[in-house]
Amino acid sequence: MKLNQFNFKLPAELVSKYPSPERDECRLMVIDRKKGKIEHKIFKDLVKYFDSGDVMVFNNTKVFPARLYGSKEKTKAEIEVFLLRELNPDQKLWDVLVDPARKIRIGNKLYFGECDELVAEVIDNTTSRGRTLRFLCDTPHDKFKEMLYKLGETPLPHWVRPKVEKIDDERYQTVYAKEEGAVAAPTAGLHFSKILMKRLEIKGIQFAEITLHVGLGNFRVIEVEDLSKHKVDSEKILISEETAKIINSAKDRGKRVCAVGTTVLRTLETSVTTTGRVIPFDGWTNKFIFPPYEINIPDRMITNFQMPLSKMYMMVCAFAGYDFSREAYNVAIKEKYGFGTYGDAMLIL
Repeated sequence: MKLNQFNFKLPAELVSKYPSPERDECRLMVIDRKKGKIEHKIFKDLVKYFDSGDVMVFNNTKVFPARLYGSKEKTKAEIEVFLLRELNPDQKLWDVLVDPARKIRIGNKLYFGECDELVAEVIDNTTSRGRTLRFLCDTPHDKFKEMLYKLGETPLPHWVRPKVEKIDDERYQTVYAKEEGAVAAPTAGLHFSKILMKRLEIKGIQFAEITLHVGLGNFRVIEVEDLSKHKVDSEKILISEETAKIINSAKDRGKRVCAVGTTVLRTLETSVTTTGRVIPFDGWTNKFIFPPYEINIPDRMITNFQMPLSKMYMMVCAFAGYDFSREAYNVAIKEKYGFGTYGDAMLIL
C-alpha cells in the first residue's frame, strides 16, 4: 500500500487540546469487525465488552520530563533540547534533538536554568537535527536526575497545548505507569482510571504488562510513498515471562486478548513465534505494521483516533481492515470525535 492511501481530511477543531474532565468519561466508538457494526459509548462502558478470563495488555512505560529550555554560550540564543535516550549514566551522555539545530556545533556549550544550574557540551552530531550531549556535572547520578526533573518539562507536543500554558503532568501519565523512559505517553492508556481498573478486575479480567519506551521515532513523518521502504526508529521493549504466560494461557483457553494501544500491538507482534505464541523478550523493536498484515496475538485493541498519514493510523487499518477503518473514521469526523493525544477512544472487536 502507498502512503497517500492513509491520508484524510481532518478538521483542525477535532484535534483535542485538553483531556476529558474525567479519564474514563471520554467518548468511545466500538467497532465490530464481524458484524460491520459501529456503536457510540462512553469509555467506562468498556467493562461490558469483556468477560472473566479475558486479558488486557498494558504498556507500563512512564514519561519523563524530556524537554529542556536553555541558551547557547556567548550569543545567549534560546534553544530547546529534547532528551531522547541516556547513552551512558556514568558519563552523563544523552542522545538529544536540538531546536533550532542549524547553529549548534560540536564544542558548543548549552546552559539550563535561571542561574545556569546545568551545563552541557555538544560532543557529536548524529543527524541533521540530532546531537550527543555530555552534561558537565560532577554530582552522583541520582542527584543529576533530580536536576533534570527540576529543570525539565513534560514533553507534551506543542500542537496539543500552547507553550505558555501549564501542563498537567498527572494527566499525561497512565495510572499504571512504572518504568521510566518514554518521551511520549502511550495515549490509549490515558483513559483508564483507577476505578475503571478495579471494575475490570472485579469482573475477572486479567492484566498483563509490557514495556515499550515510546520515542520520537513513533511520530516521525513518513517521507516515502512506498511504505515497504520506510525505516522505523528502534525502541526499547520488555516482555516478562509472567506476561507471556498470562497471554499464552488465555489464548489456549479461548479467551480474548486486548492490546491497549498501538505500542502494545507492536511489542506483542515483535515477540510472536511461528506457532502463535508470545515469548519473553528484552531488546529493541523497529516493527512497522501496515496493511496487509495478519495479526497474530491480540484479537481486540483499544486506541485513540489517530492523525492522517501516521504510523498509528496504519496500524489501526491493519488491525480493523482498511475499508472498515476508513468508514469508522468518516463516522468519527461526522460525529465530531476528538483526535490525537487527548482525543477520544476506539475499541476494535
